[in-house]
Amino acid sequence: MARIQPTPEADGTAGATGRRKAVRYAVPVVVAGVAASAIGIGSALASSGAPDLPKISAQDLIAKMAASDTRQMSGTVKISTDLGLPALPSGLSLGGGAKGGGGKGGDASPQAKLTELASGTHTLRVASDGPDKQRLSVVEQSAEYSVVRNGDQVWAYDSASNTAYHSKAQQGQHGGSNSREGMPGDVKDASPQELAKKALAAADDTTAVTVDGTAKVAGRDTYQLLIKPKQSETTVGSIRIAVDAKNGVPLKFTLSPKSGGKAVVDASFTKVDFGKPAADTFSFTPPKGAKVTEGGKEVGKEAKGGRLPEGLDGLTGGAGHEGGSKVIGKGWASIAEFKGDKAAVPGKGRSQGADKNAGKNGDASKLLDSFGSKVTGDFGSGRVFSTRIVNALMTDDGRVYVGAVSKDALIKAADAAK
Repeated sequence: MARIQPTPEADGTAGATGRRKAVRYAVPVVVAGVAASAIGIGSALASSGAPDLPKISAQDLIAKMAASDTRQMSGTVKISTDLGLPALPSGLSLGGGAKGGGGKGGDASPQAKLTELASGTHTLRVASDGPDKQRLSVVEQSAEYSVVRNGDQVWAYDSASNTAYHSKAQQGQHGGSNSREGMPGDVKDASPQELAKKALAAADDTTAVTVDGTAKVAGRDTYQLLIKPKQSETTVGSIRIAVDAKNGVPLKFTLSPKSGGKAVVDASFTKVDFGKPAADTFSFTPPKGAKVTEGGKEVGKEAKGGRLPEGLDGLTGGAGHEGGSKVIGKGWASIAEFKGDKAAVPGKGRSQGADKNAGKNGDASKLLDSFGSKVTGDFGSGRVFSTRIVNALMTDDGRVYVGAVSKDALIKAADAAK
């Protein structure tokens, strides 16, 4: 089918002024969230051929997505992520818990499960009936992990460890059509709809948006919305969103790196039904003998965790740290700068021999040396940590620069900020 070019208003230039401030702050978080915490989603089933659909402009297709009022759906999503993360050295781990919360003493919280979904291929079952009823299940060979919201009740359950997590949705936490608001943020970001929403929020005058043909996804006719950054500094090659031609629901999301090769994030429904799910889909009662964590505390006991490993707290750049954070640049070339604590960088600012946490800092230094390349510049020295889409520069004086940009762009930003 011939390539469909948008009108000038459709390429993201019109109305960009009103969105620029939000986009400026959204882009680095959007790309990093999509690549690191939101999880990649696998390829759709083989297409039976591109459907012959009426032509539509990018502007009209985006408007169709925004106007979609689909609130009921269920289906299966294939998840695959290839961030290009290096393997950890022997004896080191990110979090120290049992994989996926499985095994004795496992953690069923969505935050704990997210680390598993950040790599490899997974199958999800999803269901939604309005903003207050959602279910997402991660289906594995011998176990299942589910997050269920029914009204203000949110449950997560890991069958492998027979552990459950319960909390209440915040008052007024509701979502619009096609969203999973009210679910824990890391979980709802697993859907093609949420990924598409974030990508479109980042589209401004640094972005070219076109309709690039049609395709079949999960047996449905879709238009292919193609988003391509114009800035040379970014590592993002393109984002492709398959939009249901009938109801405007995004059914597939693919994030490809500029370097080429396999997609970094590929999210696709393999089966989808827009009928009303059965009411018992959103019911959950913990099985007999399950260990239940209630509102951040195990029933009858204090919960552990929820903090960075000691010695790394200063790298958060949050409100409790001098300087906080800011965004350098614009659009897809935006870089987030976090000012942490020099003393929090392992091996920096204090003697490890005199530090009671020297062993922990030594492990952290070993981790940094294993997959961070040392760099120098006008800013001083530091390490660059790279994935196929997001790069981060950690300077020896405690500053961190993160973005979907090249290593050279990070060093340039650090030099300019010195």
